[in-house]
Amino acid sequence: EIHEAIKKHNVSGVISQNYAIGVNIFFKTLEFLAKKLGDYDIEILEMHHRFKKDAPSGTALRAAEIIMNNLNRDSYINYGREGLIGERKKEEICIHAIRGGDVVGEHTVIFAGDGERLELTHKASSRQAFINGVVLAIKFISEKEEGIYNTFDVLGLNENI
Repeated sequence: EIHEAIKKHNVSGVISQNYAIGVNIFFKTLEFLAKKLGDYDIEILEMHHRFKKDAPSGTALRAAEIIMNNLNRDSYINYGREGLIGERKKEEICIHAIRGGDVVGEHTVIFAGDGERLELTHKASSRQAFINGVVLAIKFISEKEEGIYNTFDVLGLNENI
């Protein structure tokens, strides 16, 4: 609906699942890591405050989507584990949602290989991180012609890495 409204009224807009600058650098880095470490086991951990109503978070789902789009293999999302499930499957990307306290948002993606592990983490300690990104988006869009943009456009991250 938002896309259609922007097109219908010939305006410009920035649409993003998450406006935090660091989260978008996190997303771009995940593109690179998925291409380079695609054979590793991949797990996503996300934690938010106890009042959050949905799980997993949209940011965790977007991270999984980015990873899956940049792997050179078939993959699927598994949501947590319980019981006697057998050995971990190579195609699996598992998302674990944790809730507690007043955590604004934390996301960690683990790439676990034989003999080594790489972890990429973004932690939002204040909602100010999102406001900073929105302010940048407003400045960016005020100078653009009509069209739909995203936070990668705002931050100049659409170049291939």
